[in-house]
Amino acid sequence: MTQPSSFRALVVDDTDDDQVAQFRELTDTDLPDHDVLVEVEYSSLNYKDGLVIAGPQKMARRTPLVAGADLAGTVLESSNPDWKPGDRVVVNGWGLSETQSGGYTRRQRVKPEWLVRIPDAFSTRDAMAIGTAGYTSALCLDALERYGIASDAELLVTGAAGGVGSIAVALAAAAGHTVVAATGRPETHDFLSELGASSFVDRAELQGKGRPLGKERWDAAVDAVGGSTLVNVLSQIRYGGAVAACGLTESPSMPDATVMPHILRGVALLGVDSVMAPAPLRRSAWDRLARDLPASALDSLSRVEPLSDVPRLAEEILAGKVRGRVVVDVTA
Repeated sequence: MTQPSSFRALVVDDTDDDQVAQFRELTDTDLPDHDVLVEVEYSSLNYKDGLVIAGPQKMARRTPLVAGADLAGTVLESSNPDWKPGDRVVVNGWGLSETQSGGYTRRQRVKPEWLVRIPDAFSTRDAMAIGTAGYTSALCLDALERYGIASDAELLVTGAAGGVGSIAVALAAAAGHTVVAATGRPETHDFLSELGASSFVDRAELQGKGRPLGKERWDAAVDAVGGSTLVNVLSQIRYGGAVAACGLTESPSMPDATVMPHILRGVALLGVDSVMAPAPLRRSAWDRLARDLPASALDSLSRVEPLSDVPRLAEEILAGKVRGRVVVDVTA
């Protein structure tokens, strides 16, 4: 592919009293001084991207920077012996779109330790259909497995129609779990059933103030929501179970939480971080995705949108109007 002398990127910068994301033409000299130059083919849209681009608060901690928390593409140049031109790579987390320039661009320079090889089972588009959301889902399933949750456990997934939740449903079902999907959007039930959900819970049942201990309903859970939902889920996990928590789309706080589920039922709250996760955990997560995520699931839970539409899509994901995963074609 011909290397462009300049290329378009979605750049976040400070104004007098706000941060604004605007398209700009960049060249290689505008990129960070890192060891590996990647020709980006696809990025993706995550809730974090929505916050950075269209959120009410300043989210980028260093500006100007290129937005986009994910990228997938091919190595063009590398001064590090671990990577060579032609390697297909993915980057998730590491502060992209917050403290480091990210994937909403045709080219990006990254640190070698950020890179993971894309499994042979996936194209670069597939890698971004998975993206940070899917990779985080795999980290959650791995955490529950390491804790000792059995493969045939009944597992609740909150925010099931979102990016993290939808892939968590597919991965959990593939692993053998009986999957209960919590969502406030009944129109997504058929979609989630195709991914492997066996039954559904209206998210309203899990919101608002709950009792310190509720009826034991599930063996384990993957929660990307936080807030009162997480509090209520913990109170209804069966004895010895666990919840892998990775998100805060409802709230970062846990109002009216008590220690009761933890000290009376031995329920564990497993925090899952996808941003700074070490390389072995990342490789394990991508191995799980390659093993357990069917290609048919990727087709049904993702769609491709042009980079030019990302500002509009950022507002939609914050409003809860995005189903599944959005792959961003950075060439369009």
